[in-house]
Amino acid sequence: MEYSQLVDLYLELEKTTKRLEKRDLLAKFLTSCADEDLEHLISLLQGKVFPHYDERKLGISSQLIIKIMAKAFGLSSEEVERTWKELGDLGEVGKKLSIRKKQTTLFSKKLQSKKVFDNLQQLALLEGKGTESKKIDLVSELLVNATSEEVRFIVRTVLEDLRIGVADGVLRDALAAAYHKEAHEIERAMDFLLDYGEVAYRAKHNELKNLGFRVGKPFRVMLCIKVDSVSEAFEAVGKPALFDYKLDGFRVVVHKKGKNVTLFTRRMENVTKQFAETLDTILKNVNCDSCILDTEFVGYDPKTKNYLPFQIISQRIRRKYDIEKIAKQFPVEINVFDIVYYNGKNLITMSQAERRKLIEKIVKGKKLDIAVTPGIITDDEKEVTSFFKKAISLGYEGLVAKKLDAHYQPGRRVEGWVKLKKEAENLDLVIVGAEYGTGKRTGFLSSFFLACRDRNNFLEIGKVSTGIKEVAEEGVTLNMITKILKPLIVKTEGRYVQLKPKIVMEVGYEEIQKSPTYSSGYALRFPRIIRLREDKPVKEIATLSDVKNLYRKQVK
Repeated sequence: MEYSQLVDLYLELEKTTKRLEKRDLLAKFLTSCADEDLEHLISLLQGKVFPHYDERKLGISSQLIIKIMAKAFGLSSEEVERTWKELGDLGEVGKKLSIRKKQTTLFSKKLQSKKVFDNLQQLALLEGKGTESKKIDLVSELLVNATSEEVRFIVRTVLEDLRIGVADGVLRDALAAAYHKEAHEIERAMDFLLDYGEVAYRAKHNELKNLGFRVGKPFRVMLCIKVDSVSEAFEAVGKPALFDYKLDGFRVVVHKKGKNVTLFTRRMENVTKQFAETLDTILKNVNCDSCILDTEFVGYDPKTKNYLPFQIISQRIRRKYDIEKIAKQFPVEINVFDIVYYNGKNLITMSQAERRKLIEKIVKGKKLDIAVTPGIITDDEKEVTSFFKKAISLGYEGLVAKKLDAHYQPGRRVEGWVKLKKEAENLDLVIVGAEYGTGKRTGFLSSFFLACRDRNNFLEIGKVSTGIKEVAEEGVTLNMITKILKPLIVKTEGRYVQLKPKIVMEVGYEEIQKSPTYSSGYALRFPRIIRLREDKPVKEIATLSDVKNLYRKQVK
């Protein structure tokens, strides 16, 4: 397919903010796509060239795209930068400069969508000497042969900022409409496959049945809903029920096949290298030829043997160097709490009670090494209350109650699992803006604007700066968070920067108040940073509905 046909769709999608109109435009387009084009077109519609679970990055910064445009259009980098300051959007910069570019386009060829996709994928594969030069060549080749509108969208795709309003929900509904499926069928397939391109192809060819877990391939993990009391937990999951300790660790899904072990976070990141010291433990203590285990990695102090807060162990996820050193400094205990695949069989239809018996049978270990998460099966509220108090006294967050006949349902918050915590629940919010500090905080991002989610929109709910530590071992530091956020800056106005909504922060607060100041209509009183939630995707942050419910509970 010619890239111009895809760009025509981009332009139509830009014109409307209506979800149903976007769905219909996408559905019509998808029905016209040939099989050989379908998967890469789905990726480009999302502004991506890799599936959700693929960690490869294009590695193109704003400064590098400036160099690329300078080469493609025969201009100096300074001139491109001046136009950027004038327009504030590198996509629009590319469009404007391409109209008056000095290079002749007399012999330019019409771009094919597959050519755009292939060139962009190659960006992530380059490494070693001369990488930057090769990246410049790959993208400038596209820009030289592109129309002005095509340039705008190529630049935005490279910067992962497409801005056409095709969120996951819209694409899901479009696939359902195009291929005469129910939205829940598409959603369920995505829970397993994590690739809308593959989902689209399967939906088109009626191959959505019999999907299951695949060893070595990540999936969306099952999630809990929150309850406020033991009685409410029993009401949600029935009697008797399984109650596990709720751990303050890092959710890790363990894939084992023969002597190979792969580790994925709940965000589908491969962290096998970061936790390499656990692989031998898993191989020695998990008795199976192949399996997929749902686990929690909990950090502990090797001297005191006391458990460490999540934020400490999360440092290991970001670490690329000195991995062995930090592994000795912050070792982890593997807590196995579920299994979804065993010796070649998907356990989709196996009950919670049966899965629990299976992990107790095949997992052998010891405390601070690997073990099945402590749990009880009971119908007695007093016994649960006592177990809950014990969990809190040992430093755990609380309990997870599980319905005994429930199946494992990836990606869904259902009443098969509910969580019971001691304190009022903190809010997981996304950082949408920040301000550079003054005085001792000069040069660091030190105040953060937070937002909840309302469908596909992010609504601000407050600004937080309390809770940042000076010492790395104690939690979130100025240097740490500034390094994480800087690559996400999309706009700068004085000390304020607008950020891509990618990083989730857990925030505590005294109470929620109504407020006309923020777009959500609410504000957090005395907010404080608890920790970064780099394990949590943005789609799982608190919703406006969650905020409203918490507010109503306060005023009762």
